[in-house]
Amino acid sequence: MSVFSNNIRFLRARRKLSQQNVADELLISRVRYSKYENGISEPPIELLVKISKYFHVSIDLMLSVDIEKYPIDEMLKLPDNRIVLPVAVDNQGNDTIEIIPQKASMGYLEGYSDIEYIESLQRIALPFLTNGKYRAFPADGDSMPPFRNGSYIVGKYVEGINELKEGKTYVFVTLNDGITYKRFKERKENAICVSADNSFYEPYDIPFEEVVEIWQYASGIFPEDFEPGDYESYNFKEMFRELRQDIRDLDKKVSGRRRKQS
Repeated sequence: MSVFSNNIRFLRARRKLSQQNVADELLISRVRYSKYENGISEPPIELLVKISKYFHVSIDLMLSVDIEKYPIDEMLKLPDNRIVLPVAVDNQGNDTIEIIPQKASMGYLEGYSDIEYIESLQRIALPFLTNGKYRAFPADGDSMPPFRNGSYIVGKYVEGINELKEGKTYVFVTLNDGITYKRFKERKENAICVSADNSFYEPYDIPFEEVVEIWQYASGIFPEDFEPGDYESYNFKEMFRELRQDIRDLDKKVSGRRRKQS
């Protein structure tokens, strides 16, 4: 069998999936998929791309490295374990900042590794941002004030999870949540813990294998002024969170008294 066939067999087994599970996701028959695992045939390039995205392992590694011989979690610490990050430059060859559209942010998950998609994005230049690759992502929701809908977070590309700094904010591009802007709290054995600045939202973990790209906060773009009154909604949610906790505490006390009386 080839390196590729060994790799997809190993990756499927690691996820505890059947051949039918994977075939369904790839929109092909199980018989056809089994031929790839058994090294009987090789997939066409368009299907190879789908397999690469499905297992979150680059085509280069999929075809040339025996993944089973290396710590897969270490390989997944690099965003999409890609060797080359697609970038766009201006007519003078200078790096520009691509802007991910507000209404089409989920499309970034499909096109982040496609140079044609990256080149199709609108671009700006911010002369004070140098020594790195930058990209602008849309803010969504109210979890990270003062950013709100219509704002953009400009992030600097981070090579891997090992470079994350506790307390700093990042744009995380993940398989399940898409684009999310959060503060890095800590690294765990197989995941990273992040939190929102709005305390209404609880911290949560992002498994290593779900991380596609990481961009450290570098600057912000605010189409409209952020008014002091905008904090009122955050304060209201904080009050609601505290009230909810008070109700839980009261319920525990009442339950405890009932048990003693019985």
